[in-house]
This record gives sequence, structure tokens and C-alpha cells, in this order.
Amino acid sequence: MEWRNITLRLATPQDEAFLFKLRRSTMDEHLHRAGVIADDSAHWQRIKYHYNDAYIVLMGSERIGLFKRHKGANEWTIIQIQILPAYQGQGIAAWLLNTFLQQADEANVPVTLSVLNGNRAITLYQRVGFKVVDNDDIALKMKRRPVKRQQPFE
Repeated sequence: MEWRNITLRLATPQDEAFLFKLRRSTMDEHLHRAGVIADDSAHWQRIKYHYNDAYIVLMGSERIGLFKRHKGANEWTIIQIQILPAYQGQGIAAWLLNTFLQQADEANVPVTLSVLNGNRAITLYQRVGFKVVDNDDIALKMKRRPVKRQQPFE
């Protein structure tokens, strides 16, 4: 899958320093606002979580983000979407999200995610059909059911 020279490749151990820097630059503000501990150990735990489901977002050959997702048998989960601040606001996360949701629709599986309260991505998630199914003081759990797409006339 490619769009505007954006591609994905599986993360490798050589990406870990990049992933740490990415996580600090994209998540510290949200975690602090939510009152979540954001020390180095917590960041590394989150980076290692579902590491085999982590994809590096590339623009050409430059690493610009992370798309971590898990495809379970009955439900798919978006674990993290992180784009370097310099590349945010260009539709990259929306493209990643919509491409994944199209695949989920074709597989007829729902998609879930968790997002920190106050994160501006909530608006994007709602726009593409996610609904809040649970919440607490820190995060919202959201779910999107598969959408049946009309087949074009041939």
C-alpha cells in the first residue's frame, strides 16, 4: 500500500531508538495531561508491546511514524498511530486509518482502539465511524463495526 510516497515496513530492532524518540515527541503531552506516568521505562514497555505488529511509516526512505495494529480472528485493534510532529496535519494518519478500515470491512471484522481523553485524534476516529463503548478518567475505548460497501455495477 502506498500513497504520496508513504509506505509501511515491519519494525526491526534497528528502529528502536527512532521509536523511542517518536513516542516521546508524540505522546508526552497527552500522557502528562491525562496524569499517566511517562518515564523512560513506561515508554519502552509500550514500544515493546505487540512489537511484531509494529510497522514503520516511511515517506520515501525517511522514517516518519508508527502504525501498530493487531489482526485478531474476530476483531482487529489499532494499538498506536504516531506521526512525527513535522508531518502531522497532512492526512497521513487518516490515510493509514482508512486503508486499515477498508481491509477490516472486506474481512467483515470490527476494529477497536483506545485513545487518551482530550487527544485531537478522537475527532478523526468519530469521523470514520468509531463510537465510544467505554471510558474512564484516562482514555476512551472506541469501536467501529464493519461497513458493507456497495459493489459497483459492471
